[in-house]
Amino acid sequence: MRAIVISSPGGPEVLTHTELPDPHPAEGEVLVRVRAFGLNHAETYLRSGAWGEVAEVTGIECAGEVLQDPSGRLAAGTAVVALLGGMGRTRNGSYAEQVTVPASNVLPVQTTLSWAELAAVPEVYATAWSALHGNLALRPGETVLVRGATSSLGRAAVDLARDHGATVLATTRDAARAGLLREFGADRVLVDDGQLASQVRELGLAVDAVLDIVGNSVLRDSLATVRPRGRVCQLGFLGGLAPVDAFNPLTDLPSGVQLSFFGSAFVLGTPEFPLTAIPFDTILAKIAAGRLRAEPARVFDFAEIVEAHRVMASGTALGKLVVTVD
Repeated sequence: MRAIVISSPGGPEVLTHTELPDPHPAEGEVLVRVRAFGLNHAETYLRSGAWGEVAEVTGIECAGEVLQDPSGRLAAGTAVVALLGGMGRTRNGSYAEQVTVPASNVLPVQTTLSWAELAAVPEVYATAWSALHGNLALRPGETVLVRGATSSLGRAAVDLARDHGATVLATTRDAARAGLLREFGADRVLVDDGQLASQVRELGLAVDAVLDIVGNSVLRDSLATVRPRGRVCQLGFLGGLAPVDAFNPLTDLPSGVQLSFFGSAFVLGTPEFPLTAIPFDTILAKIAAGRLRAEPARVFDFAEIVEAHRVMASGTALGKLVVTVD
């Protein structure tokens, strides 16, 4: 089969096309014919070596068809999405024509979406839904601030929070992108200068919850942005992986404010965080009906993987990038 491998840790240019033997599913696995896969920032860390030794073939999600399920649960030809389950980290991932995935990380879907449209959904919508409904327990009518909203994950979070009936504040570092975020569904856009807490106070806003995709570099400010007894969920590291220097709960964690973390790559598909808890069919139906806006920002061919990673690294995509496997 055709596959894309990490020839050595480094930039986009280390992604190399090659031929690998077709994989075979073991018990508890499903063999999937990959039709398209989404790109994720996690794959830049896997590619660069920032997460240490990883699988030769990267990629943490895909859309495609079942080729073989030893358990008999899924018939050959069934349309599925597959995500995480160690793909790209401890086992070869989705940048290939075929991939084996733990059965708990494969879901059958019924949708009229194209493969490219479907591949834009699994990881970001599963992660955003889990953080909004699980960690933050967001309720209709509450105000949520999505920090890092122009990312593909941020866009999904804005989309889902708006559909849920929340008031959505979205942030960007570039004021020129404010109109785009309003098109995504944000009620108000703030330009993130690293001091959102002071902006929120000056505007007289009350923020019930913060979904922080920027990460450690702004954690203290995010904690100061929510109202007393508000909630903060961190689920990304767009601002870099450096740890929070000298973090002290006594001085940095406001009394009553709840702080949590959601690491989707490590838990989704486990018994504690089953994919079946996420209403994928409902999400896909809303996308098909135009209630949710999950269309890819750009679609690349399999041969264009290096360019696709360059666009992702540039931060100019403003949405989900997808690669089709013809």
